[in-house]
Amino acid sequence: MADIRKTRPVSWLKSALREFEKFPDEAQVRCLTALTIAAEGGKADIAKPLHGLGSGVLEIALPFEGDAYRVVYAVQLGSDIWVVHAFQKKSTQGAKTPQREIDLIRDRLKRLKELLP
Repeated sequence: MADIRKTRPVSWLKSALREFEKFPDEAQVRCLTALTIAAEGGKADIAKPLHGLGSGVLEIALPFEGDAYRVVYAVQLGSDIWVVHAFQKKSTQGAKTPQREIDLIRDRLKRLKELLP
């Protein structure tokens, strides 16, 4: 009998989805593929832990056509995987996520934790 994968739902904060929809189509496809891998219990090569925000918060870091796109999701909030932020990185700080983005992610995670059972 074949193994049946249990796929978790992926939920989006509306603001994260609005920003994600601005990404180029191919960048969206690559990020959605990484989220699908996460929903199936894995971790894509382009996903890495986002340190300083607690365990279970990951960032998809996609270099694409000279730009950098990021999607931040949490795997330990309720039964869903929650996408809390998406943005095009324009920082000159190398690979480091800008502090203003970290603060926004932290705030969204806090509010989401308060809303979920």
